[in-house]
Amino acid sequence: MPTLILVRHGRSTANTSGVLAGRTPHVALDDQGVAQAAALPGRLARIPLAAAVTSPLQRCHETLRPLLAERPELPLHVEERVNECDYGDWSGRKLAELNDEPLMEVVQRHPSAAAFPGGESMRGMQARAVDAVRDWNARIEAEHGPEAVYLMCSHGDVIKSLVADALGAHFDLFQRISVEPCSVTAIRYTRLRPYLVRLGDTGDFAGLAPREDGTSAADDRDAAVGGGSGGS
Repeated sequence: MPTLILVRHGRSTANTSGVLAGRTPHVALDDQGVAQAAALPGRLARIPLAAAVTSPLQRCHETLRPLLAERPELPLHVEERVNECDYGDWSGRKLAELNDEPLMEVVQRHPSAAAFPGGESMRGMQARAVDAVRDWNARIEAEHGPEAVYLMCSHGDVIKSLVADALGAHFDLFQRISVEPCSVTAIRYTRLRPYLVRLGDTGDFAGLAPREDGTSAADDRDAAVGGGSGGS
């Protein structure tokens, strides 16, 4: 079965402003996100990609633009099922104010029971994304063979949920997984089990260094809903 390369979109203007963008339209990459996207073709230069699949949102399309410019032969497919989580009434709100919502504790500690008002459940988000990957695995294998590699550009919580599925981990553990903007995660699927071969690889370890206030990312008590803005 194919190998799937999951790319989280580059850092967006919503990431840096502390807003939970969700499916809000016209959320673009910020300057650092544009630079991250520009570096992506070089990072993937040695990988023969059979296809690219993307969330319909602008920030994912902008992330893939430099890669597609260098590989004009690479087919691009839009897949609604790997769209960002539908955060409903939470979309567009500041994460700082959402931290005071009682639901946030459920999102952090028991996400399999979390459903966003006016939106979808987190468990539903995982189910649709897993179904999409299964379908694309079958399609890519049928069209390009079992050793094919393809890319999927999506969002932090979606990618984390796919990693949890690949690891056979209960969804309530998915907040222990971290994927930074424009990070690369790779899952090799086989007939009997998936193998996680890369997780959140950015090639940059700056996010592991202590912050100016003396803390590190490991000191954060809660996971960044929506994926966060990265370590820099």
